[in-house]
Amino acid sequence: MYSMRHIVALILGLLLPGASAAAENMARHALLLDIQGAIGPAVAEDVEHVLERARAGRAGLVILRMDTPGGLDQAMRSIIKDILASPVPVAAFVAPKGARAASAGTYILYASHIAAMAPATNLGAATPLQVGGLPATPELPRDKDAAKGDGDGDHASTMQHKMINDAAAYIRSLADLHGRNAGWAEKAVRESVSLGASQALELHVIDLIAEDSRQLLEAVDGRTLQVAGGDITLHTNGMRVREVERNWRARLLGIITDPNVAYILMLLGIYGLFFELANPGFVLPGVIGGISLLLALFAFQVLPINFAGLGLIALGIAFMIAEAFAPSFGALGLGGVLAFVAGSVLLMDSSLPGYAISLALII
Repeated sequence: MYSMRHIVALILGLLLPGASAAAENMARHALLLDIQGAIGPAVAEDVEHVLERARAGRAGLVILRMDTPGGLDQAMRSIIKDILASPVPVAAFVAPKGARAASAGTYILYASHIAAMAPATNLGAATPLQVGGLPATPELPRDKDAAKGDGDGDHASTMQHKMINDAAAYIRSLADLHGRNAGWAEKAVRESVSLGASQALELHVIDLIAEDSRQLLEAVDGRTLQVAGGDITLHTNGMRVREVERNWRARLLGIITDPNVAYILMLLGIYGLFFELANPGFVLPGVIGGISLLLALFAFQVLPINFAGLGLIALGIAFMIAEAFAPSFGALGLGGVLAFVAGSVLLMDSSLPGYAISLALII
């Protein structure tokens, strides 16, 4: 006869492999993040959080589904640094049909471990632009008289030339890292050329064409990729896809960092402060101008998110203190409350355990 201990051991032996397999199946999932519209600090923060979640949750793959006209250089480079440092492989997927990965999107595609496009999509036009300016000119004047210029024009042309060379070297290094077409990458920077999906596959700019994320997972199954920490072989056939939903804070930051909204905030900030200086005592234009200008500086990534949040909190406290000593019929007090709440929201990071600030506490 078997003792109770033998029976328990037999049951555990039968159940534990199944439990282990179930846990393994739970870990076999891919995270999908949609990148829609311009790439700014909010998108960079989203990508950082998704990659951190993938690492902590033992995801097998992160899919960045892109449809973007481009974005800010600092945000793009932040995303690329996170991708290159990720132990979880990243697939940049230009989708759905009709989508594009222009400018900054092209760099991100080249930096990803897997580059994929849906049919009827395009990428390229990666020439860097100056905010509020014209496309950078890739060539300097050829003759000495033209090269001398009038001072300011020559300086601008030199800066544009440096920017082009820097961007070209950067995208070539990304192409060499994953064995993709470096020559076309440099051409996309210097000549702003673009490619469709089928041409990109022929020129080895991308790795594959897929209709959707499911087809993408089937196509990359069994591939060995070099990620941070060593080589990894993908087992993606039958892998589940979990779409990452942006929380209210990420959506709010996305609205603020939209180029059109950021431009309006900048104008409100400048004109508000000018109006207040020209007409001292109105208060409200100065309050609106100060808040708008700080938000615009964050949107254009002149100020990082932590400094922008701290600046708004400090401005809010200053407004509320000023209300006590210089009554303004509530303009300073209300502006101070709004600035304080806006700054606290910028500082609040609900995706990192232990570092979240309660919205109820802020209120």
